[in-house]
Amino acid sequence: MIGLTGVSRTFTSRSGTTVALQGIDLHIAEGEFVAVVGRSGCGKSTLLRLIAGLLPVTEGVITIGGERVTGARRDVAMLFQRPALLPWRSVLDNVLLPVEIFGWDTSQHRQRAHQLLETAGLGGFEKHRPHELSGGMQQRVALCRSLMGEPRVLLMDEPFSALDALTRAELAVELQRIHRENAATVVFVTHAIDEAVLLADRVVVLSPRPGRIREVVGIDIPRPRTPGRTAHLAEVARFSADLHELLMEPSGSAPVRTDGR
Repeated sequence: MIGLTGVSRTFTSRSGTTVALQGIDLHIAEGEFVAVVGRSGCGKSTLLRLIAGLLPVTEGVITIGGERVTGARRDVAMLFQRPALLPWRSVLDNVLLPVEIFGWDTSQHRQRAHQLLETAGLGGFEKHRPHELSGGMQQRVALCRSLMGEPRVLLMDEPFSALDALTRAELAVELQRIHRENAATVVFVTHAIDEAVLLADRVVVLSPRPGRIREVVGIDIPRPRTPGRTAHLAEVARFSADLHELLMEPSGSAPVRTDGR
């Protein structure tokens, strides 16, 4: 589904040149949920923007469904740290915003908007304004909005980082359910190791700048996964500990993988 081959990104300014990402080779299967972790400044958000076509690559090639990414695409949606809802619009109208932007028939998409809100536990809040919702509810509205166009790829840049721990855990469980029902390919950037283990099929660990793939860890824990006391609590703890150790290793002390599989 998503292929990155020899991808690098360099930023140039008056103060000099910064290599954000270098030599990224990564292949993500259709319907897979991949989390990306790494220290601050390692290029995680840059990686998402490259996949989304919001930034051009300096070197290498990115493809989605076999087609080269050269700009923003309608079948790719991106969810940011902040929900960025329009305060003067109702919940339903915020979810329907992409329909207006792309000129789709509103009457044909209104039912899907209602279904998404029901799926996200927001049934009955269609007429509310964003300021009447909690932070977690606002982020659910933003998630519903991103799913309106039935994207093949959903890119998520630390979407739960501004929320309290309990709300983050609740949304992590909710996101697993929504992912199963919508079957989009997800790339999820997070600083939270436990969150990555709960959500992902694989976790990509980036090295400090320039960001390169240090390791790709497969998370073979049955779903659904929860942060509470479950039969798989020991496995979740083990994977979390392994990822913490990888991230704590000094730069250059561990081999960097190049296959990204």
